Amino acid sequence: MLTIAQQIEEIEAVIRKTPHHKATNAFIGNMRAKISKLKDKEAVASKKGGGGGGMGYSVKKQGDATIALVGPPSAGKSTLINKITNTKSKVAAYAFTTVTVIPGMLKYNDAYIQILDIPGLIQGASIGKGRGKEVLSVARGADLLVIMTDIKRPKAINKLVNELEGAGIRINKVEPKVRIEKMMGGGVSVTSNIKQDFDNETIKSVASEFGFKNGNIALKEKLTIDQLVDSFSRRIVYKKAIFVVNKADTDIEKKNSDYLYISAENGTGIENFIQTIWNELDLVKIYLVRRDQEPSQENPIIMKKHNTLQDVADSIGTEFASGKKLAKVWGNGSKFPGQELPLSSNVVEGMQIRFI
Repeated sequence: MLTIAQQIEEIEAVIRKTPHHKATNAFIGNMRAKISKLKDKEAVASKKGGGGGGMGYSVKKQGDATIALVGPPSAGKSTLINKITNTKSKVAAYAFTTVTVIPGMLKYNDAYIQILDIPGLIQGASIGKGRGKEVLSVARGADLLVIMTDIKRPKAINKLVNELEGAGIRINKVEPKVRIEKMMGGGVSVTSNIKQDFDNETIKSVASEFGFKNGNIALKEKLTIDQLVDSFSRRIVYKKAIFVVNKADTDIEKKNSDYLYISAENGTGIENFIQTIWNELDLVKIYLVRRDQEPSQENPIIMKKHNTLQDVADSIGTEFASGKKLAKVWGNGSKFPGQELPLSSNVVEGMQIRFI
């Protein structure tokens, strides 16, 4: 019996041999759906199997956000985490020094940001090489990925992205605007206000492969077949990432503007690196004002840009939030000092808040 990896390889070979045009869209879509479904099955089996096998790959998320350092062996991830956190990760000049996930905590702008130094990612990790599946499972749970290599291996960035994509981790991409609603009967209906490059039969073929027999599928933007397949997969996650090139101790010609160049050892570029992390995590610092206090910046709390005042109240506690409908706001986000806002209002960096 063929393994899942062998089944996937056979299907990919069929796709490569198939001419790509409108007449074959439904077939190709069905084949790609089969691959995605097999990978979903593989991911479930890996999860049931225990993943890390007691080797320290399961790390409890702590703090206001979690970042995973993803890179090839000996890229300097341990040196970096030692530089910016309270952790001492083992450092040596040979590959695979880090054999478990090592957490550290970075305090910045009153936020506590958990940094995870994970084992070096090698080519083939998405199919299990070098304990790749366990490493990738940690990356799936992070709020932000730092995809890192060193100055001698800049092309490793693209290889790492390919491994992550192969594991169902979509890097710096937005989740497709597809609404999928299951029903008890009535077959499959498809709606789209935008002309797609594939017909409804292709959509239904992909849906059928995932066991979707009855319901409504609404496409709210123009999609590729791969995006359509991703919409049905339970395995796909969307992650923000920044790209870092380490050991950049001297001036470098032809720098890639999409990369941050640092030296974890001597501190070059570290301040900019930390500020970039803060920006990409979309964190904001606000201040709580007690009833018996004047507005001040004495009680900071960390939230995210999309959070509302209701989210702030809920984070304090359900008992506190009960019955609260308005908040007085000073500083950023207010038109005048002490403006009363509904709890549906979004938080703003520097906002001072008193719930009433």
